Amino acid sequence: MDSDLLRTLAAVLDEGSFEAAAKALLITPSAVSQRIKALETEVGQVVVQRTLPTKATTTGEVLLRQARQRTLLEDEMWAELGGRRPANGGAGATDDWSLRRPSLAIAVNADSLDTWFGGVLRSAAAWDDVTVSIRVDDQDHTRELLRSGEVIGAVTSEPAAVAGCRSVSLGCVRYVPVLTPDLRDRHRHGRGMDWQALPSVRFNSKDDLQSRHLDHLGVAQGPVHEVPASGAYAEAIRLGLGWGLLPEQQIGDALVGGDLVRLDRGHEDVVLHWQYWRLESARLSRLTETIRAVADRALRPVG
Repeated sequence: MDSDLLRTLAAVLDEGSFEAAAKALLITPSAVSQRIKALETEVGQVVVQRTLPTKATTTGEVLLRQARQRTLLEDEMWAELGGRRPANGGAGATDDWSLRRPSLAIAVNADSLDTWFGGVLRSAAAWDDVTVSIRVDDQDHTRELLRSGEVIGAVTSEPAAVAGCRSVSLGCVRYVPVLTPDLRDRHRHGRGMDWQALPSVRFNSKDDLQSRHLDHLGVAQGPVHEVPASGAYAEAIRLGLGWGLLPEQQIGDALVGGDLVRLDRGHEDVVLHWQYWRLESARLSRLTETIRAVADRALRPVG
C-alpha cells in the first residue's frame, strides 16, 4: 500500500480536517482529498468520517495503525540514510528529513502524567531525534487509543496486550482515600459517617475508583463533584469540595501536617502496564526502556 496515502490518512485524523492536513503535508486540500479517495478505492471501504474533527471508521483505524508503524520505521530509515528522501513520494525534489523528527504518540493517564511520568519527559528532553505527543485518558481506557491506532504505546491498567503489541508490568500506584478534617467533622454520624450526604470528587465519568472503594466498604455513594484535571482534582480535595482517592505522591506530607485525613484505613492499588507495538524501532525501544526505568524507581512493586 502506498506510504503517502497512509501518511495522508494519519495527517487527516491527527489534524482534524482535510485543510489542516494539507497545511501539515505542504500540499493542496484537493490533493489530500484525492489521496483519501484513492485509499478508499483501494480497500473498497470508507476510511474517514467527514466530520469536524474527522474520525476514523473501523477500517480507517486498522489502516491508521499501519500508517503510524510504517511512518515511524520509514522516518528512522531516511534519518539513517542521511536525511534525504523524495518529497511527497515524487521523483524530483527532496525533503530534508534531517530537519524533521519522527513523532511518538503515546497515551498516559492524568495521574501518572502529574506524578512519576515527569521523569520520562526529563529524559526525553535530551532526545534531539524525536518528538513526543501525549494523549491523556483514564488508565482503564488508554488501551483503546492503542487499539484504534491513535498511539503507538499506552500506560494502562489492562494487562492483556492488544493484538500486535507487547505488555510489560510497570508497578503499582497506591491510592489513599482522603478529605479535609472539616469535611469529615461536618459529616460525622455517631461513630461513622453520613455517607449519603458526604460528597466525593471524581476525575470524569470514566473514573470509577471512588465508587469501587465504596463498594468495598459496603456503603452508598453521596453527591459527586467532577473535576477533569489531575492537579485541579487534587486541589479540590484539599479545599474540601469532597473526599477522593489520591496517589500517595500527590498527597505528600498533607497527612502528616493535618491538612488532610484518611477517610478510612483502606486503599486502592492500581497496577500499571506499558503496552506498545511490536516494532523493531530504536526510538520506541529507547522510550520503552526509559519508561520502565523511571517506573521501577517511582512505583511500588507489584504484589
